[in-house]
Amino acid sequence: MTSVGIIGSGFGALAVAIELKRAGHTDLRLWERSHDLGGVWRDNTYPGAGCDVPSPLYSFSYEPNPHWSRRYALQEEIHAYIRSVADTYGITPLVRFDSEVVAARWNADSATWTVTIGETEETVDILVSAVGQLSRPVLPPIEGIDSFEGTSFHSAQWDHSFDATGTSVAVVGAGASAVQLIPHLARDARKLVVFQRSPNYLMPKPDKPYTSFHKKLFQIAPVSQRLERGGVWAVTEQFARGLDDESRVGRINKAIAMWHLRKQVTDPELRAKLTPDYPIGCKRILFSNEFYPALAQDNVDVVTHAITKVTPKGVVDTEGVEHEVDAIIYATGFDSQDFLQSIDITGTRGQKLATQWADGAHAYLGMYVPNFPNLFVTYGPNTNLGGGSIIFMLEAQARHMRQTLDRLVAGDYRTVEVTEEAELAYDRELSEKLEHSPWAHCDNWYRHRSGRITSNWPGSTRPFAQATKTLDATAFRWA
Repeated sequence: MTSVGIIGSGFGALAVAIELKRAGHTDLRLWERSHDLGGVWRDNTYPGAGCDVPSPLYSFSYEPNPHWSRRYALQEEIHAYIRSVADTYGITPLVRFDSEVVAARWNADSATWTVTIGETEETVDILVSAVGQLSRPVLPPIEGIDSFEGTSFHSAQWDHSFDATGTSVAVVGAGASAVQLIPHLARDARKLVVFQRSPNYLMPKPDKPYTSFHKKLFQIAPVSQRLERGGVWAVTEQFARGLDDESRVGRINKAIAMWHLRKQVTDPELRAKLTPDYPIGCKRILFSNEFYPALAQDNVDVVTHAITKVTPKGVVDTEGVEHEVDAIIYATGFDSQDFLQSIDITGTRGQKLATQWADGAHAYLGMYVPNFPNLFVTYGPNTNLGGGSIIFMLEAQARHMRQTLDRLVAGDYRTVEVTEEAELAYDRELSEKLEHSPWAHCDNWYRHRSGRITSNWPGSTRPFAQATKTLDATAFRWA
C-alpha cells in the first residue's frame, strides 16, 4: 500500500485526499499546523470576510450545497462547508492537528520522504503540498511598526477582543480583505483612516440571499443547482478572458467598473483617489456594493500618501502628517511568493527546493518539480486565477495526481519525477503567455522580485482542465 502524506487541510488538501480515497488509495494522512481544518477559511475571520466567487462554483462539483444562505457565502458558512465535506468523505479522522511540517527530506535508497513534524519524523512514499499561496500573513516593512502603543494586528489574525465602537482606526491597505472589512469598521469607528497605496478596479457584486424557494428547489431538483453552477462557470470564463482592457470583454468590464465608481462616489476629489491608472486586470479586480459608500462617509479619510513610519501614537505619511489612532489594522495580504520556502525541502543529491526556486517558483502543470521525486504540489506555481473558481482548478489537479499515483502503483514503480525537459518546455510556453497578460504591466502580488509572474494561470480554466485531463507518461521518469 502506497502511503501519502498531505501538508494542510484546506480546499486543496481535501480535493486531493477525497480524489485519492475514492480511487482506493487509503493510506492517507494530513498534517495540519492548527487545531482545526479549513486553511484560509479557518484563519480569516475578520468582519465581512467572504468569497468573491459565487457559492455554487466555489464548492466541489461532486458535493453541491443546497443550503447556502446567499449567492456569495461568508467565511463562517464556507468554513462549515469545508468541515462538512471532510466529515462526509471520511477525511476528518485522517487529519493530525497541531502538527506543523517544518522539513522534508528525500531518501533515494528507500524511495521515501522523511517528514519532520515538530520534534517527530514520519515516512511516506508520496508527499503532497497543499499549503496554498495565501497561508502566511505578511506585515509591511515600516519603521517603528513595533512601537505602536495601541491595538494592532493583521486582518488574517483578527483580534476578536477589539471593539471599534467610538475609536479611531487606521487600516493599512485597500485590497481584497480591506474592501470587505472597511464597511464594518466605518459603521462603528468614530474615525477611520484608510491608507491606500493604489486604487483597485471595483465591480458591483450581484449578491443576494437565497430564498426558501431556491433552497427547496435545489433539494428537490438537484439539476437546478448544477445548471446554476454551469451558468456561473460560463460567466467567469468570459470574465477571465476579459482581464485585459484591450479585449472587448475587458473594455466592457472597465466601463462597468468606472460606472460603478461614478454612481457611488459623487465627490470628485475622492473619486480621483479611487480611479486606477493602470490596465484593468493588472491587479486583482474586486467586487463590493458597500466599499465606496463607506469611504464616502464623513468619518472616513482616504490617504494616498505613502507611510514613512509608525509612532507610539499613530501613522506618519510622506507629507509629514501624523495620524493619531487607537488601533492599526494591517490588511496587507500574504507572502504569496513563499511556495513552500517556509518548509526545508531537500530533494535528490541534496538539492534544496528554496534554492531551485530562488528566482521564482515554477513547476510542470504547477504540480511537479524536477529533482523532487514523488512530490506533488496543489495550488502551486501559476495555478492561481484572475477570474474563476480555484476549486475548479484544485479538482483538475487532484484528478491528475490521482492518475499519476494510479500509474505508479499499477506499474509497480517506486518513484515518479517530471523530466527537466518537460518542465522547461512547459514553463517556456507558459512564461510567453504570461508576458502578454495584463499582469505584466504593473506591480502586483503575482510577481516575484525577479520579475517572474509566479502565481497566476494565464486565461480561463478550461485550457488548464484540458491540459491536466490526461496523464502524459512521457513527461516523467518512472523507476
